[in-house]
Amino acid sequence: MNTIRLNLPTILTFSRIILIPFFLWITPASPLLGIGIFLIASITDFLDGYLARRSGQITKFGIILDPIADKFLVISALILLVDMVRLSAWIAIIIIVREFVVTALRVVALSKNIVIPAETGGKIKTASQMTAIILLLLPGGIGDIDFYDAGLILMYISAVLALTSGIKYTVSFWKQVQ
Repeated sequence: MNTIRLNLPTILTFSRIILIPFFLWITPASPLLGIGIFLIASITDFLDGYLARRSGQITKFGIILDPIADKFLVISALILLVDMVRLSAWIAIIIIVREFVVTALRVVALSKNIVIPAETGGKIKTASQMTAIILLLLPGGIGDIDFYDAGLILMYISAVLALTSGIKYTVSFWKQVQ
């Protein structure tokens, strides 16, 4: 496993980071176009990991950069939703603090040559957050289901998943460091 290597999975991860300013700039004026940009960025999250595993191009750099790119995307979207008055600041703060704590733990672990890869709970949390973000940006609904209400409920579930997976990361970190 190489440390730093520019390959297609890494390029896809970087593209997710590069799309963030466009998402933030376009979404307030054109939420549907913003959702399109967010969806493209979210798809790169699936593709980079899939391609890295499939082609044997998994690197330590990619293991660290991928979740950081996810965090940048989700944190940016949460801040935007608070700014657009689509999400309460307290829920965004809970999720953002969790993201910083887990990232800090990963960096400390990496300094000790311990790689803590993304776990299933963290991946489910990320997928639910990304889905909630899209629902919170969508206008209207289908039948009796309002997209905003569904997005808000899913964001609350995401916050619980964030706290749960954050605790699991913390426990895993302490077990591996000691």
